[in-house]
Amino acid sequence: MTTTGYDIPRQKPPGIGAWAQLTLSEIKSVMRDTAGLVVPIGMPSLFLVVQGFSTSEETLPFAGGRSVLEVYVLPLMLVMVVALIGVVNMPSFLATYRKEGLLKRLAATPARPAMVLVAQVMTSVVQTLLGVGIALGISAAMFGLIGPERLLATIGVFLLICAAMYAVGMMVAAFAPTPNASVAIGLVAFFLFGALGGLFGGADALPDQIRIIGEWTPFGAGATALQSAWIGETVPWQTLTALAAATVIGALCAIRFFRWSR
Repeated sequence: MTTTGYDIPRQKPPGIGAWAQLTLSEIKSVMRDTAGLVVPIGMPSLFLVVQGFSTSEETLPFAGGRSVLEVYVLPLMLVMVVALIGVVNMPSFLATYRKEGLLKRLAATPARPAMVLVAQVMTSVVQTLLGVGIALGISAAMFGLIGPERLLATIGVFLLICAAMYAVGMMVAAFAPTPNASVAIGLVAFFLFGALGGLFGGADALPDQIRIIGEWTPFGAGATALQSAWIGETVPWQTLTALAAATVIGALCAIRFFRWSR
């Protein structure tokens, strides 16, 4: 047996405190990015207010007396918040860290690069909760809000929407070569999903073939599933399948193609 005469100490894995500190740093970094907060949180709220004045007075008997705003507009705005944060914001931060060499440098420390991914996801969750809270608060304060008929189902669907959008965002970060490219790809994906999912005029106004395609996108499937759970209807299995497929495909592509450095 050959010995070198040196005992190489093993680096201890980061503890809970290190994870919490890194997540807090990510949150502070995002908070300093004004546009990164105003766009995904302010724009859906603005659309909600504009639409609310024309749709909040009309109620729907089949939805327990809920307004058109609550049944149709609000689910779209909530999905919009998640999509902007997950598909546009998160990939831009990850691409910036990769370009600046942060992820590569972390690979040589106990703070593994994967910690940045987890911290960025947690930061996105905080942003999402903030955006959703503001949207729900505006709806309740200005136009009245009955709330979801099936609360647990609504929360479950919303978590699945978050998983799908974040997975798509990870996939965008994996393929985008630069931060600017990640923003461009993310915006194209957001507007494409939104257009097919009924964000600009409602899915019923789209041609049948396009509407069917839109129902299988994360945006269209998410809005339909959230609306169904909100008013107490059975959530269509197609929407859950579409969201689960987006989550799995996005995660697998991110794992396969994401690189810590370019």
